Amino acid sequence: MIVAAQAAGGSVLSMVTWMVIIFGIFYFMMIRPQQKEANQKNAMLAELALGDTVLTTSGFYGVVIDIQDDTVIVEFGSNRNCRIPMQKSAISAVEKPEDSLKEPEEKEDKKKKK
Repeated sequence: MIVAAQAAGGSVLSMVTWMVIIFGIFYFMMIRPQQKEANQKNAMLAELALGDTVLTTSGFYGVVIDIQDDTVIVEFGSNRNCRIPMQKSAISAVEKPEDSLKEPEEKEDKKKKK
């Protein structure tokens, strides 16, 4: 009787150990990367400024002309007549004006080095 109780206790302990291991795998493979990505997006939206070029989740590029609490007014097109208010959460990528100026300079520097 005592041996059977000890064996049952051992199997419960091993089952709990495996459940903890499986939860740990799920945490590091699924939950943690999603939290990290959400934190990066929140930081990107917090640094959003006027004049930044943004890519929306629908695939449109535009320039930020006004920022309110959760709303951003984005100007689309080359004629600058299309201004659309949208939520900040609809922005998927931000490019600062300084970054776009550095890229051509870096390409020129690489050509000069060759």
